Amino acid sequence: MIRGIVNSLIVSGCSAAICIYFSALTAYGLYAYDFKMKKAAFTFIMAILVMPTQVTAMGFLRLITKMGMYDSLLPLIIPSIASPAVFYFMYSYLESSLPLSLVEAARIDGSKEFRTFNQIVLPIMKPAMAVQAIFTFVGSWNNYFVPALVIQSKDKMTVPILIALLRGADYMNRDMGKIYMMILVAIVPIILVYLLLSKYIIAGVTLGGVKG
Repeated sequence: MIRGIVNSLIVSGCSAAICIYFSALTAYGLYAYDFKMKKAAFTFIMAILVMPTQVTAMGFLRLITKMGMYDSLLPLIIPSIASPAVFYFMYSYLESSLPLSLVEAARIDGSKEFRTFNQIVLPIMKPAMAVQAIFTFVGSWNNYFVPALVIQSKDKMTVPILIALLRGADYMNRDMGKIYMMILVAIVPIILVYLLLSKYIIAGVTLGGVKG
């Protein structure tokens, strides 16, 4: 159980971190720059949003098998870089909170592009990043489909898989106390993440509000 919790923490924490950062970076790139394929890129990302995971599951499984990443935690973390839903949320937040004149002023002052993003844009996006960090962490923590498809070794299994294995055991030999304890332990990290980032939630969910 402890090993499963550690695996889930690694996967969920890393997924949330890279998802939030790269989604914010992509949203900033499409918002702050004008280029020929800007609308096409935005439409393409939105088209991916409506595609269910199950549709690409077999192709994804074949890909990671050829790349030698089957039965590892990497396939659960790396795809988090591309999250259309988080990207759209970040893009909407930038439209309502980041004036392009601020970016232009930073460029005039000689700030490099990544420095502008990391030191000026990211602090402005903290409320949106905190809200999406909660959703991404919880979604990754509760994810069962992809880990069940990829993970085979018991020492690499995440909490949802372990709970499913315990529930799938023989009914007469099932230890319900262990199952309920596992479920309780699975809830605790989600509560902790929520408490740590809760002060940003009100700011994040009122992005569309009219500012006086």
